[in-house]
Amino acid sequence: MRAKHLGLVALCSTLVLSGCASMNIAPENQNTAKGAAIGAGVGAVLGKATGNHKNKRLAIGAAIGALAGAAVGRYMDHQEMALRDQLSGTGVKVHRDGDILRLEIPSQITFAVNQSAIQPQLYPVLNDVAKVLGEYDKTMLVISGHTDDTGAYDYNMQLSKKRAESVKDYLVAQRLNPIRIETQGLGPSYPAVPNNSESNRAMNRRVEIHIEAITQ
Repeated sequence: MRAKHLGLVALCSTLVLSGCASMNIAPENQNTAKGAAIGAGVGAVLGKATGNHKNKRLAIGAAIGALAGAAVGRYMDHQEMALRDQLSGTGVKVHRDGDILRLEIPSQITFAVNQSAIQPQLYPVLNDVAKVLGEYDKTMLVISGHTDDTGAYDYNMQLSKKRAESVKDYLVAQRLNPIRIETQGLGPSYPAVPNNSESNRAMNRRVEIHIEAITQ
């Protein structure tokens, strides 16, 4: 049997617990700039996480199976539809930016300042996400914690890691296989919007979940 390995799929799903703000550029160029920023940001975050743990990914592929060829796209297309259906009416926006699915959740239901505990308003959303991810189990999750830029850098890095771990723990409690889940703390390094106001800082206190297909 040939060895199985995990690669980044043509489609990854990102749970983004924040909104997007307009940039100071001409209106006709904003969509292009936003698309480039989203692609670069997601690529950097995924690259940081998926560049490591190769042996773990091989083990996951061997343990729970993998997808190949056209089956990857079909599998993730179906997952997108399932997420749209499950999250309908929750206030969560499902975006598709090229090969990226992005789930945008209002920032006020994530984390309070200097806290890593999930706020109760987030429970129903994560329940819905866990339901779909449980049905589509040939995927791996990379949960990335983020903070605003207030406070010491090292403190924020630790806080963001704890936030990612809090989300992981909740999803595992919803019976997602922990072998599928990686976490990382990115602190203030990848703000969703500039940290130039309290409302923007609230948007940056977030967690993103990147969902990658397990491929041969």
